[in-house]
Amino acid sequence: METLWFALVAFMLAMYVILDGFDLGTGIIHFLAARNPEERNILLRAIGPVWDGNEVWLLAAGGTLYFAFPLLYASSFSGFYLPLMIVLWLLMLRGLGIEFQHQVHNPLWKSFWHIVFSFASILLTIFFGAALGNVVRGVPLNADGYFFEPLWTTFTVVPEAGILDWFTVLMGLVAFFVLANHGSNYIALKTLDPIRTRAHTLARGSWWGVVLTSVAALAATWSIHPEIWDNYSSFVWGWIFPAAGVAGLFGMWYFNRTQEDLKAFLSSSLFIAGMLAATAFGLYPKVLPASTNPAYSLTVYNTRAQEYGLQVGLTWWLIGIVFVAGYFFYVYRTFRGRITVVTEDGGY
Repeated sequence: METLWFALVAFMLAMYVILDGFDLGTGIIHFLAARNPEERNILLRAIGPVWDGNEVWLLAAGGTLYFAFPLLYASSFSGFYLPLMIVLWLLMLRGLGIEFQHQVHNPLWKSFWHIVFSFASILLTIFFGAALGNVVRGVPLNADGYFFEPLWTTFTVVPEAGILDWFTVLMGLVAFFVLANHGSNYIALKTLDPIRTRAHTLARGSWWGVVLTSVAALAATWSIHPEIWDNYSSFVWGWIFPAAGVAGLFGMWYFNRTQEDLKAFLSSSLFIAGMLAATAFGLYPKVLPASTNPAYSLTVYNTRAQEYGLQVGLTWWLIGIVFVAGYFFYVYRTFRGRITVVTEDGGY
């Protein structure tokens, strides 16, 4: 049961990265794909009907984590208190950047909130990548399963490292290029020329960033945490996850050049899902490795809730996910197609 819930939490986090990832990617390329206020409004209209719903996956994943692995939730939210507060503020600023710019019809006001939206999206992406880097690298857990990390210490990978070091910053750059590419593919799918042409160009450029940073991160992970590959030696079927990621990577390159926008977007989604699943598979059964003493690591076994609660929760989770799937099918089907008209006030 604990393995099933580990997979469900990983699935929900992957859905968040895929769905809210193209919103964040739109913010990253906001001032590159769009050259004037009207074009920037088109980019916001492309994500306007769905961005807030996409964020719900993050909240749902947090709630599921609290229910299924309460000790992990308690340890993570106390140890990562500072970066979580930063992320919370950035999430709010991104939402304000989208919604507030239409409240006052003044060019300076609108430009300010466009900048806030893009700036918050960039920092959020880097912090989310750094968070994944912390999980892969490990944190200084004590015997009670708790820890505290400053924002940075020596900026090197040491047992008492901070939130930011060279490895976690590298992971942040991986996230930046991956979501920039993902957002470019989405904008190409939802817009017409000249924005679509610029999005294709940005997708091609960011693809090289994805390749270079991913290879560097792979080598770095092999260096500082080689045991992450142990599961692949024991369970050969696990190679399907990195294989899916590689297939998505090449699909991103090929379909961008053939201008098959939907396939390019699905390929970047496959790359994200494959790489996250490969990371989760490598970490299992650990959910938060300890950098100080491996015996202190949090696993699916020492952080899980009681068996009865997990069984009852699974029933309600299945019921809930049916409604969620129906909602997202309805929303994305309703707002399918390319953005062709911009309203006078830039509304959705």
